Amino acid sequence: MNSNAATPKKHTVVIVGGGAAGISVAASLHRRDHSLDLAVIEPASVHHYQPGWTLVGGGVFREEITARPMSTVMPDFVQWYRQAVQALDPDQHRVQLSDGRWLAYDILVLAPGLELNWGAIDGLEATLGQNGVTSNYQQGLARYTWDLVQQLRQGRALFSQPPMPIKCAGAPQKAMYLSCDHWRRQGVLGNIDVQFHNAGAVLFGVAAYVPALEAYVRRYGIDLNFQSNLVAVNGPARTATFRHTDAEGNSQDREVTFDLLHAVPPQRAPAFIRTSTLANGDGWLDLEDDTLRHRRYANVFGLGDVSGTGNAKTAAAVRKQAPVVAENLIATLRNQPLRAAYLGYGSCPLTVERGRIVLAEFGYGGTLQPTFPKWINDGTQATRAAWWLKAKQLPTLYWHGMLKGHEWLARPARRG
Repeated sequence: MNSNAATPKKHTVVIVGGGAAGISVAASLHRRDHSLDLAVIEPASVHHYQPGWTLVGGGVFREEITARPMSTVMPDFVQWYRQAVQALDPDQHRVQLSDGRWLAYDILVLAPGLELNWGAIDGLEATLGQNGVTSNYQQGLARYTWDLVQQLRQGRALFSQPPMPIKCAGAPQKAMYLSCDHWRRQGVLGNIDVQFHNAGAVLFGVAAYVPALEAYVRRYGIDLNFQSNLVAVNGPARTATFRHTDAEGNSQDREVTFDLLHAVPPQRAPAFIRTSTLANGDGWLDLEDDTLRHRRYANVFGLGDVSGTGNAKTAAAVRKQAPVVAENLIATLRNQPLRAAYLGYGSCPLTVERGRIVLAEFGYGGTLQPTFPKWINDGTQATRAAWWLKAKQLPTLYWHGMLKGHEWLARPARRG
């Protein structure tokens, strides 16, 4: 063992990840206790507002407003390690950086996000960003989505959704609805065969929101294909292969030609989580549903897309999770009971047309958790109020509220 491993630098709290989850929880911790010694491990030089990429792909936002230099977002009260994580050693309370150094901690917070597994779809990586193949999930490609949508006047447009879990589970549909709305406004929708291929068996996992979405499916004439999973793409030939599984579990591959393909890849936890003792059987971070503390390591917490909890993987979930982690982490440092509880809140603003959104808000088990009274916003219907919130208010609240530790409508529930 080298000297760096034998005597690693130590911080009270080490946070892995400088995305929405990592920065938010750092800010929430600092607001509660200015004396905390906090470190953040994040190799990226740019911080992305990923919820905005759907609107870039729909011609609503410019791509530039969804990104800022990481140096302008990273708090000055943390020590920033501009590296990736190579390995975790929770038994020795330490994290290894990509340069081989180890960092020790009293408490570890894991918020590294998830990994887009492009390689799981044969041929997709080689053609992504060309040959009419795009994805709003890939940084920099939402603008290409919008270019393709504007250029298409007739032909076939395919939109895919992989098996769950994925981040922002409504995003594959959002891209489709915004595209259809543009084609409708241009008077060419009738010339385009729009198909939605969903590896799942339902349009949306919470039944209360399905009728409003089905109304737009009918309005746009979308051909729904359930249990139809994208498994291969041939960009030059403009063909996509979908594996359709019937109710008895029998599968059959079908090849479909396209002029536009919006592809969404399967998603998984980063390798250093999947291969560690911190992962559950599916490779996600094994956390208690309510406290967000690890089920086996009492000094490890987690939040965001890496979590193995049963909530939707959205930025709105992070907004509710960060205060829970902050309160319970400080309670752990003080040897106090964990009182804060996360009830699984997630929000999915389903952008069904330019100017209207179905604002799905729900928790564990699909329980509806609306933020606003029904007379302000009926979340089971497409409303202009939800569009105003998504397009006009949420970016500002993200950059200047959530990332600064302002916990707007995010007070934790109490355990017991």
